[in-house]
Amino acid sequence: MIRKLLSLFAFLGTFLFAGALHAQAVAPDAFVRQLSDEVLQSIKSDQAVQGGDVGRIRALVDSKVLPHVNFQRMTATVVGRPWRTATPQQQQRLQEEFKTLLVRTYAGALTQVKNQTIALKPFRGNAADPEVVVRTEVRGGNEPVQLDYRLEKAGDAWKIYDVNVAGVWMVEQYRSSFAQEIAAGGIDGLIARLAERNKSGGKG
Repeated sequence: MIRKLLSLFAFLGTFLFAGALHAQAVAPDAFVRQLSDEVLQSIKSDQAVQGGDVGRIRALVDSKVLPHVNFQRMTATVVGRPWRTATPQQQQRLQEEFKTLLVRTYAGALTQVKNQTIALKPFRGNAADPEVVVRTEVRGGNEPVQLDYRLEKAGDAWKIYDVNVAGVWMVEQYRSSFAQEIAAGGIDGLIARLAERNKSGGKG
């Protein structure tokens, strides 16, 4: 449950407050610091989100995710080489079904948000680089939990394209299962399987 909680927290964080940081150039660790503090406060103050209301969470995703997260890159990396041969319609369906899968899979974990805080680890990269990793630690449970972000530069802003929860990158977490579905039924087979899982609430 803690991994689901942190994965959804990171996923929500990528779109809930990135807009406030988009208008000015900020360092990547400052971006993550403000994002983390504000998203925690938002979750704690929103009873519907904290209760795992999938409709409420999906509405937030639909209104905020696309401008501030490179979700296409995230989905393409999970799918791997077959993404290149997928039609634009297939790529769009994959993004939509993957987004729905993430929301439905992790929504229930928001009920576990209580007194967590975020601590940034020393930034080891160069803020001028086009891609960086920002490392953080979630505190408030029995043990601190690793939560890292892969960011890419987008003008004066940053976009998140992967997150690492307790040593597991989200993209890698889904890559092998997606590959198996593609091997069995191609891109359309993967889309159908994701749609099936989403109809069953993210299970299966």
